[in-house]
Amino acid sequence: MLHLQPDGLFRPGPPSASVARRAEAFTLAGGVERYVVPGAGAIAVQIATGDRIGITNDEGGQSCEFLTAHPDGRLDAGLVDARADRPAEGLRALLVSGHPGLKPLRRRLEERGISLDGARAIGLFGPGSRAGETVSFTVQSPGWAIIAAPGGAMDFDAQDTATPLTVRITRATPRHKGRFALPVPLADPLLDLRVRTATAEAYTVKAGDFIQIIDVDGRQCTDFQCFDARKLERGIIEPLDMTTTRTVQHHAYPMPGLHGKYMDQGMTPLVEVVQDTCGRHDSFALACSAKYYDDMGYPGHVSCSDNFNAALDPYGVTPRAGWMAANFFFNTGIDAHGVLYTDEPWSRPGDYVLLRALTDLVCVSSACPDDTSAANGWHLTDIHIRSYSASQRFSRAVAWRPTPDAEPIMTRETAFHQNFAAMTRDFVEYRGFWLPNSFPTCDPVESYWACREGVVVMDLSALRKFEVTGPDAEALMNWVLTRDVAKLGHGQVVYTAMCHPHGGMIDDGTLFRLGDQNFRWIGGSDEGGVWMREEAERLGLNVMIRSSTDQMHNLAVQGPKSRELMSGIIWTHPHQPAISELGWFRFAVGRIGGEMGIPVVVSRTGYTGELGYEVFCHPRHGNEVFQAIWQAGQPLGIKPMGLAGLDLVRIEAGLIFAGYDFSDQTDPFEAGIGFTVPLKSKNTDFVGREALLRRKEHPSRKFVGLEIEGRDPVAHGDCLRIGRAQVGEICSAMRSPRSGQMIALARVDLAHSEPGTEVEVGRLDGRIKRIAAKIVPFPHYDPKKERPRS
Repeated sequence: MLHLQPDGLFRPGPPSASVARRAEAFTLAGGVERYVVPGAGAIAVQIATGDRIGITNDEGGQSCEFLTAHPDGRLDAGLVDARADRPAEGLRALLVSGHPGLKPLRRRLEERGISLDGARAIGLFGPGSRAGETVSFTVQSPGWAIIAAPGGAMDFDAQDTATPLTVRITRATPRHKGRFALPVPLADPLLDLRVRTATAEAYTVKAGDFIQIIDVDGRQCTDFQCFDARKLERGIIEPLDMTTTRTVQHHAYPMPGLHGKYMDQGMTPLVEVVQDTCGRHDSFALACSAKYYDDMGYPGHVSCSDNFNAALDPYGVTPRAGWMAANFFFNTGIDAHGVLYTDEPWSRPGDYVLLRALTDLVCVSSACPDDTSAANGWHLTDIHIRSYSASQRFSRAVAWRPTPDAEPIMTRETAFHQNFAAMTRDFVEYRGFWLPNSFPTCDPVESYWACREGVVVMDLSALRKFEVTGPDAEALMNWVLTRDVAKLGHGQVVYTAMCHPHGGMIDDGTLFRLGDQNFRWIGGSDEGGVWMREEAERLGLNVMIRSSTDQMHNLAVQGPKSRELMSGIIWTHPHQPAISELGWFRFAVGRIGGEMGIPVVVSRTGYTGELGYEVFCHPRHGNEVFQAIWQAGQPLGIKPMGLAGLDLVRIEAGLIFAGYDFSDQTDPFEAGIGFTVPLKSKNTDFVGREALLRRKEHPSRKFVGLEIEGRDPVAHGDCLRIGRAQVGEICSAMRSPRSGQMIALARVDLAHSEPGTEVEVGRLDGRIKRIAAKIVPFPHYDPKKERPRS
């Protein structure tokens, strides 16, 4: 009998599988391991006979030193059937540099008896190597592989930055039973405990020790519970409590930083979060229980709560029908209707949370057995627990991935971190860096006034820098940027947008022209560098795009007194402009401390709407550069400014911020920077031009300023209404210290964008509470940019 579909059509053949495109971490074949060697970094990996090693020059132009050693420490390139053709000078220089990130490698080489005295390396790649170039080797005998990406301080003129290498090892025999190999321990473990699928394990940890909870294969929930051991001895059973934790910490779940502790029901801090590579956990639901499975029609299904009860029984803990827990790697949320939802975890193979015990603890961890939903990605796997001695030192960090396929980069400190850390403990993670947010002796409003009337210093090192060089550098930049790069002179800087073909923005930023075919792009995201590299490869252009973010950290010195400060400390060559002569959106290469002093690049740019400068230096000179600026600023009343203060000045000056004022769904016209798109005067094509022509001719939304009545706070995402209809939304908002009025940058329907148009800001559900506002021109402060031009 022929079975017809409801629409009357017969569809022959079997069903097709549901196969989502996933990040590379989930698609590596069994036995394949991936490592990233950072620019000016090195790694050591154990190898075995038959393993295949592939080394990829990610961004091009990066040399590589590759060494192999026998298990007894003897160096021998024959382990990969190659010849050591150059002295390992780059690796030796890295190891004697004292960089803290290379301390584990130094320790590992010492433990294995691998000496680099007189060592020679297999030399790979060179200045002309292209992005993506790969070499491969097959291991002939077991031992160790040492891979280095040598590099020193970047010469700002030569643009000889150090960039990463990616190493992929295909194991002849996978080292672990699980699909993915366990990550290398953070230190020598005190405890190495595997929590098998659908089980739970209890363990004890001493005060001060560290607990690492690892998702071995990714997308596996693990419930964590702990108790103050001294309370348990007295018969007091007060477990870690998520409601208490959320209330005290003011966060859905703790993360490294100020709000990083989990509390028990007596409000005693039990653990603090030191590192987190996933950043997405549950804080609303109980660990799964028998009732959960019973109600779903799976009576008798094993549960985390029952597994907890069994594991905790030896410690005298009373069983519970359902345990509250920190449900690490469990992806839940509350939707707009107040409904709790769950989905696949965000965690990837090797993701972990590192905790520090704040008292002696009895802990229990599970590998969740839920195979009835997407909670564990429909595939149950193991969890691994390690603990480390309190004598170890681990920096506070979360993972930053420049792209979904990238290996995680742990939050790092900028070259100026210790200088700012002497003034504040309030740091926030921003795109892989810790940046100061506010200062107890100089709150955001005080720093605002210092910027408007005096001078401030702030850390903007998280800005992404890319060195763009080669015969086709100008052609590429003219193609990927909206501005006419051909008109840019040596020593000039231009602010511009970078767009997708549909006209939506990738990033905004500044382009520095260092030479005929030498440029430096400074933007807010890594996506800009990836996009430039992809377009160069697609078009076959002879150009290299190499990251220099870790080679150039920068301070912003802003305010009407900034010229006086900078003129007193920066020396420039006669062929370079003096700071007092430096024009707006121009830069100079100079030194601090005279002709033989610290090399810096100084640009007359900023993000405050005031006269100001940015000072770029190599991280190793960070302390000297900061101290020179800070000391020279004392007679001028210099103040520190954090991100909270920066937000006040940039919103008032109408300067846009990614994720708030623009996205890939927003074109430059809708972001208020239409001046960066010279459709009539630029006589060469560029990415998105046709879409931007269409969007300009048929606009639907406009970027405007808002003045809001009263002092009720409004925020990003609040709706703008006229009557019942929503006509726009707030992008960024603040209370201006200068006027005392709430102001905002907003995007509204073109029909309601004229200055003077009255609208209402919707709060709560957007309808219950309305706040009167009106459309005004933006920027609210210094609309002709006379102050930064001064």
